[in-house]
Amino acid sequence: MQVPLLDLKAQYAGIRDEVRSVVDQVLESQRFVLGSHVETLEKEIALFCGVSHAVGLASGTDALLLSLKAVGVGPDSAVVTVPYTFFATAGAIVNLGAQPLFVDIEEAGFNMDPGRLSSFLQSECSFNLTTHRLVHKASNREVRAILPVHLYGQCADMGDILEIARRYLLPVVEDSCQALGARYEGRAAGTIGDCGCISFFPSKNLGGAGDGGMVVTDSEELASRVRLLRTHGGVRKYYHSVVGYNSRLDELQAAILRVKLGHLADWNEARRRNAAAYEAGFRAAGLLACVRTPAVLPGRDHIYHQYVIRCQRRDDLKAHMTAKGIGTEIYYPVSLHEQECFGYLGYRPSDFPRAREASHETLALPVYPELSSEQRSYVVSSIAEFYLK
Repeated sequence: MQVPLLDLKAQYAGIRDEVRSVVDQVLESQRFVLGSHVETLEKEIALFCGVSHAVGLASGTDALLLSLKAVGVGPDSAVVTVPYTFFATAGAIVNLGAQPLFVDIEEAGFNMDPGRLSSFLQSECSFNLTTHRLVHKASNREVRAILPVHLYGQCADMGDILEIARRYLLPVVEDSCQALGARYEGRAAGTIGDCGCISFFPSKNLGGAGDGGMVVTDSEELASRVRLLRTHGGVRKYYHSVVGYNSRLDELQAAILRVKLGHLADWNEARRRNAAAYEAGFRAAGLLACVRTPAVLPGRDHIYHQYVIRCQRRDDLKAHMTAKGIGTEIYYPVSLHEQECFGYLGYRPSDFPRAREASHETLALPVYPELSSEQRSYVVSSIAEFYLK
């Protein structure tokens, strides 16, 4: 049996007619940049998330970049984030001339550990009560934002993170690129801090036919800044108040995403059912001593953008699964603090033990909505064959 990690062809088969219809509409209109589908998708995503504003952009990476710039991140500043995440989280910081400052993750949820965040800000930074500036002592850079990541489809502990951020008057930009539809204590991912960043990369739970992204926020001021930045820093054609970027969501992408948005709640629920079936299957097979399944933490739900297990002999298991025709992936094999391009930051491999441990133990299994019960059973039996033979 073949079980791909993700089967976008199966998804497309169920929505082919809807997608082709809206694509034809866009082609007939010949309006490809910031047209009616972009404007309507922005309203629909804002409604879906429960915020006042949504701004369509060219990618999730640009959503991070423009959000950080909008809250004041720039040269000689710093942003606190995690080392266990996709590269774009830290890449956006560095591309603004700022420095990423890493704090370790929680073991259970893979997201920012609020306790370690608090300890880092207390011990490694100094807060001036007169200027309200927080300065990282070692680099002498002003800390301008906290950037938590909602990894794999589950929110970070935003209650504690926001409390810490308010203590130091820091904005919070949420990297929600993997978490559209997830909630923390009833609030949608991306709407809890000052703004949130969404990715529409094809592999996401809501994925386009190429790159795309969005920023969501209740702040009219932040939304206006991001809109300004996405069009070369100009509201009116050929008149530029700031130097911005070319980061507009394509009309074709917006049209396709509008079709898919109508299915997102059902798709997310199907992912949850698959996750529950895996949990039951691993328990029935006696595998829970070898495989640690994803934890759903208090006050949070999980949309399972990825179903990521911790396992013994991870690399050998991955090779076994490949031989059995099952797609798996390692997210992420090298923590950011160990990446060659960030060597100048001076971190040691041992500085973030939880992130490093996760990079050596985690493996993503197929969890896409169209996954059949037979395919799930085959995944579980193949893992049991590896560990229990």
